[in-house]
Parts: sequence; structure tokens; C-alpha cells
Amino acid sequence: MHALIVVAHPNANSLTHSLATHVAEGIESFDPANSFEIADLSAESFDPRFTSADLSAYFKEIPFPADVAAEQARIDRANALVLVYPVYWWSMPGILKGWIDRVFTNGWAYEEGPDGKVTKKLQHMQIHLIALGGADIRTYARHGYFGAMKTQIDHGIFDYCGPKVITSELLIQSETQDPTAHLRNAHTIGRNIFAPPKQSKTADAA
Repeated sequence: MHALIVVAHPNANSLTHSLATHVAEGIESFDPANSFEIADLSAESFDPRFTSADLSAYFKEIPFPADVAAEQARIDRANALVLVYPVYWWSMPGILKGWIDRVFTNGWAYEEGPDGKVTKKLQHMQIHLIALGGADIRTYARHGYFGAMKTQIDHGIFDYCGPKVITSELLIQSETQDPTAHLRNAHTIGRNIFAPPKQSKTADAA
């Protein structure tokens, strides 16, 4: 099994990158036969701008731009997609949003028919979301920020394309809390990505 771990942070020494590394270590620790690839969008200089070429590709007038096709191929090779990112203005960073805007497009992630019906084309994939926030849980709860993030990202993006969101974690107080617990959590998430689902126990009939 193979996972694509996408990281959206410009600093390679950031806690966000450390979380991605711990996810990868967790994947390998569960089964060394599993593999992963880390896509560092900033280091790879991915261009998040949705251009006229992207719009033409959306309408199927031209093929997907080469960099978009390359990202789609990376996702196609994976059984699981893991997004690890800091929370910027109560959402994901612009480079990650632009990556989704350009890569998860009509004709690949979903298909819009002439009758307006949408065919979800990524139902075979599982999604794991790990967001890293600086505020405390009271702030997120009081204003409904995390609920809003789940609505726009978990449901608005991925439910539209079909993959199942297995993990949707918000790791908070990243600037004031000891990161050990967050790193441990990331490792556990990695170990569980390809673990078989736990069977529920039922009591024997009397």
C-alpha cells in the first residue's frame, strides 16, 4: 500500500514537516512493505495560480497542464492521501488550496455531465487531514472555526469527489504546547492508515 503525504509549509524545519515525517514513520512501522512519498509543495515550487490554461482544461478544451497531470499521477499511484498543513486564517494555506483548485478538477476528480449530474471519480481513495492550529480549543469552539473547516474541506471538497475522509484532526496550541503529544498523534495516525478496520464486539446471545 502506498500513501502520498502532501505538506504545505515553507519552512522545512517546521512542526508541520515534523508531523508529516512522523506520519511516514508510522506507516512504515506498521508494515515495512508499505510505502510513502512526501510532496513538499513549497520546496517543489508548485504554482497554485489557477490560470486560463487550467480553465480551458476544466472545460476539456485542452489537456491538463503538465504540472497538474504530474500531481494527478502521483495521487493515482496512492491508496491514501494525507494532507498536513498549518491553519492560516481558519483554513488551509493558499498553496494547498491552489493545489486542490488545479489538481482536483473536472474530468479527473469528478465528471460533470451535460445534464448537470456529477460523477465522483475518487471513491477508491481514503483521505487523512491533519491541521495544525495555534489557537486553543475554546477559540475554535466559540466561533465554530473547526466545524466550518470540516464543512468546506471534508464535505465541500472531498465528498464532492468521492473519497472517504478517514481522519480529520485539528492539533491545537502548536506555538505554546509541548509538541511531543502532537508528534505521537501523527505517528499513530500513520500506523492506522493501512491497518485493517477494527471489528466491533457483540455480546453472545443468552
